Amino acid sequence: MADLPEEENTKLDGNEVSEASAAAFKASLERFKHSSGNAGETTPTVPSPIRRSTRKRQLRSTEDPTTTPPTKRKRKSSSKYAPPTTYAHLSPLVDVLAPNLITIFVGFNPGIKTATSGHAYAHPSNLFWKLLHSSGCTDERLKPEQDVDLPQLYSMGNTNIVSRPSKDAGELSKSEMAAGTPILESKVREFKPESVCLVGKGIWEAIWRWRYGRPIKKDEFRYGWQDEGERMGNGDGWEGAWVFVATATSGLAAGLRPHEKEAIWRPFGEWVSQRRRERREAEGVKGDEEEE
Repeated sequence: MADLPEEENTKLDGNEVSEASAAAFKASLERFKHSSGNAGETTPTVPSPIRRSTRKRQLRSTEDPTTTPPTKRKRKSSSKYAPPTTYAHLSPLVDVLAPNLITIFVGFNPGIKTATSGHAYAHPSNLFWKLLHSSGCTDERLKPEQDVDLPQLYSMGNTNIVSRPSKDAGELSKSEMAAGTPILESKVREFKPESVCLVGKGIWEAIWRWRYGRPIKKDEFRYGWQDEGERMGNGDGWEGAWVFVATATSGLAAGLRPHEKEAIWRPFGEWVSQRRRERREAEGVKGDEEEE
């Protein structure tokens, strides 16, 4: 065993060891002692002792989106496809059509309330008849049971791209809606209205898929009047009907607020009102000529 240095070559008893250890520990703390310090001196940082905790880990602050994991929102359950047999007990809605109308309104398909009553847009939450009046298409707010009077009173008609009833359009398949497009084109070609008003963005999307074999792009869609090349029913020497894409009117279609829907409908209503006046004036002039 190596000899201790001369000054330490003395056997220490237990008390002396304890006192020496305490003195050494006290001396080591001096370097962590807080000091105000003079200019140019630095104050040492006292390391915090590591403590074990039995507390559960705290959740990250929700105020910092970069450190907070995104919360999963509970997705609203949507309607799923329902086969025709589901509502086979309901009768399809009869079209209200006549030759040479100012416009024909095209809906998705009859809802349960509509199919049960036998009149278009019959559900109380549906805004169709309200928007027809506020936009100017009609001079008074009609009731669903007055749908049969549309051709005679206002030179307007009604049909759907899919004839079978369902709870909502979500229960229809895209293939059904696409298959309904040539049938709709045939109706327009037969009755030759001046225009066709599609009551819902999804109807135009279905027609687009059938025409071009692909979904419509975001920058290709717009509400309102469509280009001349998009006319419906053209052929056999007839140029076809102009297409106006309006908003859906169902109470389930909550993507737009009521005043936003009305703003989209209004230009069409003003055009329909103007065309009706022009037709009446033309008929009046023709009647005067016949009397002479």
